[in-house]
Amino acid sequence: MTRQSRKLAGAGKRWVGAILAAAMLGAGFSVPQRAEAFTAAQADTAMNGFVNTFYDASAKYFYTNSDHQIHTHAHGPNGGLYTDFWWEAQLWETVMDAYERTGSQTYRTMIDDIYTGFNGKYTNMMDNDFNDDLGWWALACMRAYELTGTAEYRNRASFLFDQIYAFNDATYGGGIWWKRDGTSPQKNIATNAPMVMTAIKLKNATGNNAYLTKAEGLYGWIKSRLVSGSKLSDHVEGTGNGTVIGWEFSYNYGNFLGAALALYQATGNGSYLTDANNAANYAINNLTLSNTLMYEGENDGAGFKMIFARNLNKLRIATGNASYLNFLQQNATQAFNHRRTSDNVIGSDWSAPTGSGYVQSLAAAAGASILQLVPADNYTGYIAGNGNYEAENARLSGIGSESTQAGYSGRGYLAGWNATGTNATFYVNQNAAGTRTITLRYAGGAGNASRYVSVNGTVVAANLNFPGTGSWGTWSTVTLNVNLNAGQNTIVVGYDSAKGNGNYLNFDKMYGL
Repeated sequence: MTRQSRKLAGAGKRWVGAILAAAMLGAGFSVPQRAEAFTAAQADTAMNGFVNTFYDASAKYFYTNSDHQIHTHAHGPNGGLYTDFWWEAQLWETVMDAYERTGSQTYRTMIDDIYTGFNGKYTNMMDNDFNDDLGWWALACMRAYELTGTAEYRNRASFLFDQIYAFNDATYGGGIWWKRDGTSPQKNIATNAPMVMTAIKLKNATGNNAYLTKAEGLYGWIKSRLVSGSKLSDHVEGTGNGTVIGWEFSYNYGNFLGAALALYQATGNGSYLTDANNAANYAINNLTLSNTLMYEGENDGAGFKMIFARNLNKLRIATGNASYLNFLQQNATQAFNHRRTSDNVIGSDWSAPTGSGYVQSLAAAAGASILQLVPADNYTGYIAGNGNYEAENARLSGIGSESTQAGYSGRGYLAGWNATGTNATFYVNQNAAGTRTITLRYAGGAGNASRYVSVNGTVVAANLNFPGTGSWGTWSTVTLNVNLNAGQNTIVVGYDSAKGNGNYLNFDKMYGL
């Protein structure tokens, strides 16, 4: 995660949320309604759309934006026209995802070309002060080596690993520093977990067991400082022994489960496999809306679920877990169903249609990648998921979340909600049209409250009453019948002072769809 995203996260980006306590729903996760997914032709369509829109074959590099103009996140070469350092590593892996699926010589050639193009733009990688950025390239280089046998990729990965590992010390009990220049003192999962995976790959490639020892040390530090049960915190920062910051991102779960799986495969120690499955199940239970990976914002956040999906797929292959396959296939179908048909580009929210504006390359790569990762089974319909929509994972406007009152589901609930113009938007997909009964779970410790509900732009309940529950730790439900279309629907639960009672309301989830 780059400096810009962490700055935004620290400033309170909605998708960061509060530091949430874990609320486990059990070791397993909800079984989706359908097991069908997409077709191989659709996987080709998605990848072709991504490459045709973003790849500059003459520069051997990817554009930042689909319109080839400079907008936000202008941190890459040519003033931001091209993707930045760590984005290009992820997009390189998207090409590797396609090569592994197809064996196409086109993608094999692109693997070499993109590496050449990147080195042309970044003539000295060590000018980058961020160890996580360097680490993404080390990990991707080892994957490229495994796919192609080209020694240059292994040598570059080994060089980068040594440069990064030199920033491992005993502060905060261990771990590698996020930054190399001494500013922003922080150690995080995004820096350390990819280095565990890279170390195991280097051990496998060279036979040098020192890499395994280093991997075990880094993993042990992550687990001692950033893991509590199945919940992962983002990083440790500050003076002394540091403060743990509990932001939850899908890519942290993906990185951690990938590191755990790599160590399990290297050692046979079953505790690592348990860790991997726990992280996978937590994310599937808690970082989704109706089993679709949640929207985590634009810029860096739009690519987080790609990293989770890549590593979950490795775990799926290693274990033969049918539930993981089901989950990945449904997410792939959901992403493809919401592509923009004019150019077959997939946007940052897999539950909602991709709009007509520019799309960032990292977001588009995430959608293209998941269609490359998992086998298709030729279903081309809609995906409804499991009908459970955690309010804290919705698209929020003016509402915060917390996890202080007992009895909530998921990671927390929406709280302190009484300002006009605020709302939670849910993108709801249905296999078929019909009337559904939605249930809204809430706590009303301040007495009776009311909110409006709109479906596909039409207010269907202008003043839905939420009777007081007597305390904030007492939860209740209200129900409402709504007519939904086959495919995508938009349900908004909001407050307008002209329509109802503005008492505070804590909103836990919407379910029953």
